[in-house]
Amino acid sequence: MANIHTLDPSASPLDYYGWELRRQREAACLKQGQLGEIIFCTGSLIGQVETTKKVPTRDFSERVDAALGTDGVFSRLVGLVLHSQLPTWFQPYADMEARAMYISTYQAQLVYGLLQTEDYARALIAVDHPHKVDEMVAARLDRQRILRGEKSPALWVILSEAALLQEVGGRDVMRAQLARLLDFRDDPWVQIQVLPFSVGQHTGMMGSFNLLRFEDDPDLFYVESYDQGHMTANPQVIKERSVGYARLQATALSPEDSATLIARVMEERYGDQSESDRSTVA
Repeated sequence: MANIHTLDPSASPLDYYGWELRRQREAACLKQGQLGEIIFCTGSLIGQVETTKKVPTRDFSERVDAALGTDGVFSRLVGLVLHSQLPTWFQPYADMEARAMYISTYQAQLVYGLLQTEDYARALIAVDHPHKVDEMVAARLDRQRILRGEKSPALWVILSEAALLQEVGGRDVMRAQLARLLDFRDDPWVQIQVLPFSVGQHTGMMGSFNLLRFEDDPDLFYVESYDQGHMTANPQVIKERSVGYARLQATALSPEDSATLIARVMEERYGDQSESDRSTVA
């Protein structure tokens, strides 16, 4: 457990955030409980953030800035804090993802992180990181802000049918996750295709991968293993994988037919049918 009196503000963005929160709170002559009342949370939560036991959210940070009159200090700092909660090997990709003009991804088993619901992400992360679920979920959801910004990228997602059928977090979680995918049907900058099992062998069978395009910088190819990510701008790799991705797009169901399949799986596999009804969906 971190001790606020020995907290080193240079140790990490989270340590600095906690140290600065305590400094600003005390400068305003407020106790933890008093600040909590102002921003509608408990004094205990204030103490947990100050001692790095809890990772702050953007909403929390905005309310602290308003309460303490800190001119957006914590709203700016929280981005660094959340980024630091991502796995170290993943952070370079997240930086590039946030700058991309166009993102195309093929996902062999899971819904792409930018489209995951909180509960879906929580179920996934809890498998390997049960003691850092809150922090890592907050960081993953914060990545999704790029889809809501003024310069949001165009996003093209191809999901293997396996991603729809692999139950993550239970039936209710999956139903909500598939409903979220359907929410993007009218988004002009997000296209979702499903690659059905019936296509047989295909160019994505080696696994998931992403292609990033930028306004001025070279394209990037990204693939990851269990504990590391690999990015390259090698022109030959970009050429091969771009052609491979185009072949996947041509082979997958259209966005309209994909939405129809997603809706069908959502109702037949994860809806409120009897066991006998659900067994009809592969």
